[in-house]
Amino acid sequence: MEVYLVWTLTIVLTLVGLAGVVLPLLPGTTLILIAMIVHKLLLPGDVSWAVIGWIAGFWFLSVLIDFLGVILGTRLFGGGKWGMAGAGGGAMIGMFFSLPMLILGTVLGAVAAEKLIAKKTHRASLLAGAGAAVGFLISTVGRLLCAFVMIALFLWAAWTAVNATPAVPEFF
Repeated sequence: MEVYLVWTLTIVLTLVGLAGVVLPLLPGTTLILIAMIVHKLLLPGDVSWAVIGWIAGFWFLSVLIDFLGVILGTRLFGGGKWGMAGAGGGAMIGMFFSLPMLILGTVLGAVAAEKLIAKKTHRASLLAGAGAAVGFLISTVGRLLCAFVMIALFLWAAWTAVNATPAVPEFF
């Protein structure tokens, strides 16, 4: 019976983590990683520590993608350091409300910082805001890809562990 409870916990945490990849205030890929580490600790034979290491590597990649996405998007569309800082600040404020407010906060933060602090034109400020939005969307897609790879690695390892045939000693 405890195997079913561990698998239920793993599935629930993984699904909440998958939702957290796109929803604010939920640590998406971190919850997925925690689910898989807890599973490993409770059912050690299902996955190896090497697989957990690979999953942790994709978790780290998702964190990098998260931080760099908005910054690079803002920069590629002509935003400067103030636009990048404004996009980050706007995202921090917006994440406490909803997904649309997270995106809107990112865009408005970049636009406001470029216009008010960097003294850029309306066009340049709006481009920086558009870049922040594009960067946010790209980072979300990147985090989703990392989450799917983490889940696939885990399921593959668990599947192969369950379907492994034990060695039968040969007598002849």
